[in-house]
Amino acid sequence: MTPGLRFSVRDWWAWAPGREGRAAWLGWAGVQPAEAAADGAAPSLPMMLRRRTTSFGQKMVAGALACGDFAANARCVLASRHGELSRTLGILRAQSAGEPPSPAEFSMSVHHGLVGLLSIHTGNRAGHTALAAGPDSFGFGLIEALAGLAERPEEPVLLLYGDEPLPEPYDRFREDGDVEQPLVVALALGPAAAGEAALVMSAEPSDQVERPTGESAELAFLRFLLSGGTSATAEGGRMRWEWRRDA
Repeated sequence: MTPGLRFSVRDWWAWAPGREGRAAWLGWAGVQPAEAAADGAAPSLPMMLRRRTTSFGQKMVAGALACGDFAANARCVLASRHGELSRTLGILRAQSAGEPPSPAEFSMSVHHGLVGLLSIHTGNRAGHTALAAGPDSFGFGLIEALAGLAERPEEPVLLLYGDEPLPEPYDRFREDGDVEQPLVVALALGPAAAGEAALVMSAEPSDQVERPTGESAELAFLRFLLSGGTSATAEGGRMRWEWRRDA
């Protein structure tokens, strides 16, 4: 098991169809939201960003911007199992038809395209990392973010996670856990302050032979975070993830 990684969530944002805003997510977690939390959708994007992003990409970027100054100042970790696969599929279809791929589509089809665009928009030079780890993408993304935070606690980290259902013809490879998509989660992370109850994350290899059909790690963590629960666990594809609150 990995040693416990201590951290604090300074801000957060999430989006899924039917849950657009903090108040909706707090209600989903069984919490009566305070009036201050009863906000609506994520910030609207300027035209330049809307033109260069898909509808799903817009949710990802807007989720990061909803975390305020973190989008402009924090190091960013983007975790996504498939990224914007619809862009890659469009490029493949163009090549199959004997047409040259769109340079704009090609430049944005790489896995870190969205976070690169975000850093240009905000003028953020703190650097970013992008990773894909199958059904464990959220968990490993959080580990990557917390490792960076442990290395340089004076520099905050923004974790941006998102996935959407596989488009045709790749939809035949969808798994049971993919019914929770599309989903976007943005977490602004920092070290726990003195006297603050820290969140602690640990992980170990899973002994599950098949991928579990329970709640995904990203949703299990959100429910734990928002509900104020003392602990939570989730089984991923290869890992068992655990979070707890520690004084």
